[in-house]
Amino acid sequence: AEEEFPKFAKRFAEDLLREIKSDPNPDQTQEKFASEVGSKEITLEKSQVGTVKTRIENYEIILDRVSRILNSNFVKMTFPVFSALYDASAQYFGDVDDNKKRTDIIDGHIIAIDLSEPMDRIMDRDEDIEFLDDYKLMNPYILKLARDKIASGGQVVLEEFERGFKDARIGQYIDFKLKTNPKSITEAEMTQCYKKYRAVMGTAGKNMALARFPLGEVFCLGMAKAAESVGCGNEIEDSIKNKFVKIPSWPLYYSLLTNDVRRGFEFTMKKSELYLNEARLALELLPQNFSHKDFLELLFLTVEHYNTFWFNQLQKEKLWNEFASKLPK
Repeated sequence: AEEEFPKFAKRFAEDLLREIKSDPNPDQTQEKFASEVGSKEITLEKSQVGTVKTRIENYEIILDRVSRILNSNFVKMTFPVFSALYDASAQYFGDVDDNKKRTDIIDGHIIAIDLSEPMDRIMDRDEDIEFLDDYKLMNPYILKLARDKIASGGQVVLEEFERGFKDARIGQYIDFKLKTNPKSITEAEMTQCYKKYRAVMGTAGKNMALARFPLGEVFCLGMAKAAESVGCGNEIEDSIKNKFVKIPSWPLYYSLLTNDVRRGFEFTMKKSELYLNEARLALELLPQNFSHKDFLELLFLTVEHYNTFWFNQLQKEKLWNEFASKLPK
């Protein structure tokens, strides 16, 4: 992964630059994207488009912006996993080697998952403030690039992606809605909110098997639940970084429910374990003598260690009183 990831970042930047440069009507591209995702907040004003497009039509600048949004543990952990799932599926089904198709399917899904990074930064405004306009211009081209690459897997694979992307948008919409009224958070809404994790990752898992039964279904279950477990760790990490309990999040939900911030995070760890136990169920559903079972066991152990690391870090930081003082009133 350490060797392949920089190559992927280079391909991503080159392809993205080509998409941006070749667009004869960037204003319309922004409008269509805003309409599709249901928000104008993540796109540019018409008067800004030309200036921003001119600025980022430069390989070094695009590579910098791509590197920034790829600088995510969630994305970096995913790259070797997709490669392993794709190869395991190809071996199981006896597929003929097709390196271009393999690269396109893996790259396309990583790019699609990475789209959440600039979109979240635009909505949260908590990092890369000076680059948010660049991200706004890039977003529709990132999505187009992902779609074009994923389409190499065929119509069924593309349809699975579109279904997952639609569900993820619902999750992101609920996430945004809960930011404006955090004390109203319910368990059902948090479960819906987590579609942003499970929909896109579950779909990607399924598509690493080119949506074929039974592996596609098993990969979908394992990746969706592992992603939700990682989501709990991400919320702990973000809370430490920002010095307040992330809104919305399981830590906030449980903190408000118990009126105790420390217990809120302890229950979040229990929630992460429940997700991971469901992910591990997928291992038992794999065909006998499945080639990459040990790798997947290691993956889920890595997720467990990731969450534990951030919880231990939180205990060392001793932010309980500060967190409690900043809870939504």
